[in-house]
Amino acid sequence: MTDLPVDLPPPRTRGPIWFAWQRFRSNKAAVGGGIVLAILILMAIFAPLITPAPPEGQLFLTEALAFPSPAHWFGVDNLGRDFYTRIVYGARVSLSIGFIAAAFSVVIGIPLGALAGYFGGRTDWIIMRVIELFSVVPPLLAAMLLGTLTRGGYTTIVFIAALFGWVQVCLLVRAQVKAFREKEFVRAAQALGASSWYIIWRHLIPNSVSPIIVGFVLAIPLAMMLEASLSFLGIGVPPPTPTWGQMISEGIDYMFFYWHLALFPTAALAITVLATSLFGDGLRDALDPTLKGR
Repeated sequence: MTDLPVDLPPPRTRGPIWFAWQRFRSNKAAVGGGIVLAILILMAIFAPLITPAPPEGQLFLTEALAFPSPAHWFGVDNLGRDFYTRIVYGARVSLSIGFIAAAFSVVIGIPLGALAGYFGGRTDWIIMRVIELFSVVPPLLAAMLLGTLTRGGYTTIVFIAALFGWVQVCLLVRAQVKAFREKEFVRAAQALGASSWYIIWRHLIPNSVSPIIVGFVLAIPLAMMLEASLSFLGIGVPPPTPTWGQMISEGIDYMFFYWHLALFPTAALAITVLATSLFGDGLRDALDPTLKGR
């Protein structure tokens, strides 16, 4: 009996997403940072379900300045508020400011980076001079000035963070667009009469998703640190809304004896910023186009 030829399915090809995932998974620090960041986000979302009291509730005045205990995991502050509750709700403020400011940074940085990378010449020169201007101005000093003039507040901090956070996104997109503008598919689109704007928005920006994601993630810790610094100085989100920077500022007056009032918000801020930075660095290494296929 003659063996009949069998049509075998074509071998399964592994795309760039698979290679990026393998590189990211091999980076233990980035995976750990992503897990911690996911836990913090869930904690902020479900804060009312995992805390014993409202964040502004002075329900424990008789236990003011109490140290950590099974009843109050992180102790009680000087106004009789459960400190664990305020730490959890502080995550809401810090993370929301970080994500919203990063989103605005992306909205500003993408078009400017795409224009600079595609057109080059005078357009690139003007945008790079603006980037240099923002690069030499210390963000914290500028934020202190604007925060003092506007008396701080949630919206002001988001605006200030986005104002300085777009630079990194712009540089990443600019480099990616410059690398792609001489590719065959761009040349083909130009030969078919496609406009520059069509090529930018339909071809170049979609191919710049990797640096956009990286820029977005790396802008989050910068915004969070800026918010904490301004709140520490008293020109951030006004009380009684709990923020980690504000809690650190209040806890310093008691740090030599009631150590928990400064330790826990400082640790929460440090862990969150470190986890986000590790996650962002891991994404940058995993999505680096020079590493594809290795």
